[in-house]
Amino acid sequence: MNRLTCKTTDCLPAEDNKLDAERQTNGSMGQSTTVRRQRTYKWWLLMTIYTFFLLAGQSVATLLGRLYYDKGGNSKWLATFVQVAGFPILIPLYYLSSYKSANSNITTNPPSVLVLSGMYSGLGLLLAADCLLYSVGLLYLPVSTYSLICASQLAFNALFSFFLNSQKFTPFIINSLVLLTISSTLLIFQNESTGSTQVSKGKYVIGFVCTVAASAGYGLMLSLTQLCFQKILKKETFKVVLDMIIYQSLAATLLILVGLFASGEWESLGKEMEGFKLGKSLYVNVLVWIAVGWQVFSIGAVGLILEASSLFSNVISTLGLPVVPVFAMVFFHDPMSGIKVISMVLAVWGFVSYVYQHYLDERKSETGKV
Repeated sequence: MNRLTCKTTDCLPAEDNKLDAERQTNGSMGQSTTVRRQRTYKWWLLMTIYTFFLLAGQSVATLLGRLYYDKGGNSKWLATFVQVAGFPILIPLYYLSSYKSANSNITTNPPSVLVLSGMYSGLGLLLAADCLLYSVGLLYLPVSTYSLICASQLAFNALFSFFLNSQKFTPFIINSLVLLTISSTLLIFQNESTGSTQVSKGKYVIGFVCTVAASAGYGLMLSLTQLCFQKILKKETFKVVLDMIIYQSLAATLLILVGLFASGEWESLGKEMEGFKLGKSLYVNVLVWIAVGWQVFSIGAVGLILEASSLFSNVISTLGLPVVPVFAMVFFHDPMSGIKVISMVLAVWGFVSYVYQHYLDERKSETGKV
């Protein structure tokens, strides 16, 4: 009677029970593998979009910034202002992402308003100072030299990531940092013309120092942004990306406006528009598209920080290194000297070295999966 009333699975032989368990296990593993692949595809799609935004925005904004100076623009504060003041174009996206977040089931404990205000204000202050230094550097340096010096931000970012984000150093990463540092250092040994205006050795050095300082500040800001995502915001949504961009840009814009009026440069903006070589209409268009370009760049940069890391975001930014000097040579007739070619080769070599390390990390993580 006990044999007739037992459950079907209990009456099976031990071998059959084992095969049935293996089938169930394999089925669940297949489902988890499918989900993991779907997540991987979605992740790579996001990474591709953010990478395109970063490279396109950075290249367009940098070249237009050089065009502004070459055609009669001379206001450092205005050039700084347009780097951060384009954030209102992101407000429609912000409301769309807020609507989707409101309809999701994600529940988190948000940080206090005081903590958020302090975080965005601090990052906004650093952003404003950084943009001002970049504006001075672009004023006194050829755009190709300027963009190559900006490669040093990767070394600074790696240093700050080591202390703030627990970034691990490997031989390939160290090789990348050394090459990129040498690449930017080489450029101090030359003196060139910026557009049609010959700058003195003193102004060239000022431009170099300001660009290196701005690169250091940008590296610090990326590491702090990643730290804020991990320790304060603790979310991984597109709305969080827009929050970071909009609020810190708002704080930076207010600070830069204070500097613009305190410096007195606002009084000469009307005359500057009148004397712009391409006309009033293109003067406005150039400034508007600089602002748009930097906001597109910000979406890409902050998105890559959220999806990967601050160091990875900076590496992708360095990927645009060969693009800007080539376009600068075509459109602004910047000379491509031997030192600059060597600097570019070292910079690309450093970038490839870091990407290879990322490839090794991916392979290691895949082989570690069951």
